Amino acid sequence: MTARTQRTRLLAAGVAAVSVSLVLSACSSKSEDTGAPNATATVNTVKADDKLVALVPDDIKSAGKLVVGADASYAPDEFKDDSGKVIGMDVDLANAIAAKLGLKAEVQDSGFTAIIPGIQSNKFQLGMSSFTDNKEREQVVDMVTYFNSGSAVAVKKGNPEKIDPKDLCGKKVAVQTGTTQADEIKDTRNPDCAKAGKPGIQNDGDKFDLQTDVTNAVVSGRDQAMMADSQVVDYAIKQAGGQLEKLGDTYGVAPYGVALAKGSKLTPAIQGAVQSLIDDGTYKQILAKWGVEAGAIDKSTVNGAVS
Repeated sequence: MTARTQRTRLLAAGVAAVSVSLVLSACSSKSEDTGAPNATATVNTVKADDKLVALVPDDIKSAGKLVVGADASYAPDEFKDDSGKVIGMDVDLANAIAAKLGLKAEVQDSGFTAIIPGIQSNKFQLGMSSFTDNKEREQVVDMVTYFNSGSAVAVKKGNPEKIDPKDLCGKKVAVQTGTTQADEIKDTRNPDCAKAGKPGIQNDGDKFDLQTDVTNAVVSGRDQAMMADSQVVDYAIKQAGGQLEKLGDTYGVAPYGVALAKGSKLTPAIQGAVQSLIDDGTYKQILAKWGVEAGAIDKSTVNGAVS
């Protein structure tokens, strides 16, 4: 996969930063050349679409809101500004989706691996937290695609340890717990190392609950490399003050999906809202605001994973 499978914080202007003291904020995008994020940029005012409103189940319509789970440690997709407010690409999209449906979005910070169980228990109606849409996830939740992302590898600037992104065997690699990248190490990279007669990536990856801590592990020298969604890597590099660099190309591009309860009557409304935002240009404005235009899609689908 290429995105989070299962994911202090900020300094000035609600933007993550890395410093020598390791205060920073941080599973993707097709290009490493994303634009500069501008958290104060404005986008179209979104009006309710009567046809989409009619698709909203009565209980949700009566409540007037969508409760959305997001792990706010994954800049620029979802993270906290200096006041503690959750912001980011997924948050703006959640707000716009809700507005299309005549609702408000209530975005709640949650541990990444707790979001899908929270959807299944009806704690959340939606999960918008950089979830890759894959066949495994589609067995337990519906996924409405809204973005394309890939994986990437980053190291300290100048690559002093001469890390090869295609051969991480025997290296110390930081990843967020439950992500696509953590699965990639366990299911693909380390078996390949074993076949080649090489030691595997140590401990199946040095795993952290927060992407923030993943990035810090490389900046501090605890780990030799990090793996994360490509736009998250790009963003961390931009905020790192010259301390990090990306190795090689983005790989394994796949769609992100809004997660909903399996068979939810809300799924068609969410898919319709995403497509409407794409069609009216609001979607592209939101992506441009966060510097992730390279991950834009033209068509939203339901459960469209190919692997």
